[in-house]
Amino acid sequence: MGKIIAVANNKGGVGKTSTAINLGAALAEKGKTILMVDSDPQGNATSGLGLDKNNLDYTLYDLLLGEANAQDCIIKDVAENMSLIPANMDLSGFEIDLLDSVDDRRQYLLKDEIDYVKDQYDYIIIDCPPAVNQMTINVLTASDAVIVPIQCEYFALEGLTQLIETITKIKERLNEKLTIDGVVFTMYDSRTNLSNQVVQDVRDNLPGEMIYNTIIPRSVRLAEAPSYGQSILVYDPKSTGAEAYRALAEEVMHKK
Repeated sequence: MGKIIAVANNKGGVGKTSTAINLGAALAEKGKTILMVDSDPQGNATSGLGLDKNNLDYTLYDLLLGEANAQDCIIKDVAENMSLIPANMDLSGFEIDLLDSVDDRRQYLLKDEIDYVKDQYDYIIIDCPPAVNQMTINVLTASDAVIVPIQCEYFALEGLTQLIETITKIKERLNEKLTIDGVVFTMYDSRTNLSNQVVQDVRDNLPGEMIYNTIIPRSVRLAEAPSYGQSILVYDPKSTGAEAYRALAEEVMHKK
């Protein structure tokens, strides 16, 4: 049975999509079968894996509307050992569709569909939108665990408390198995006092088991890779960014 991991943060620009793609690629490199799910209407994970997000037969939106099944929506072999359920701006309609919904299982729409295919993969990694909305609630209800990327910048802790509260409520009301696997620091620059201070502040405020040892460095190569539709492990496999995501994958694999 595949482990379902949500990569989530209320803030944008924290390396969330980069972490989802590159963690998936690093796990795939280790021989694990991966299903990426893009649940952000911006479709950055979709384009970051080399697909034209505006030219897709089926997307996550079609799946949630019941107009396609999971097998219809899965694009296979977008990278070695990796498949994808893509997204684009159509998904922004999901929030509107749920406004008038009286379906008691509206928070379980994604879970009900993912359940059909989760046994086919070792890991299902879901890139969340940068907000706590109905889509995010669906993702967290479907997931086993959450990874929270935190950018090593000022206000890094902003929104983290709210996200932890949201996860706690969903665990209590919708998904008792949900856990926070850990926080991972991104865009770290060892030359700056700020990066070091952010790391220390988070470590002072969270239990050690909630923080990954791996720190993702700030890297031009990491920033460039999505524009070529590739993970960093393909774009520059010997870079510090690629090595960091390999180390993160090792930690993820050893989580219970």
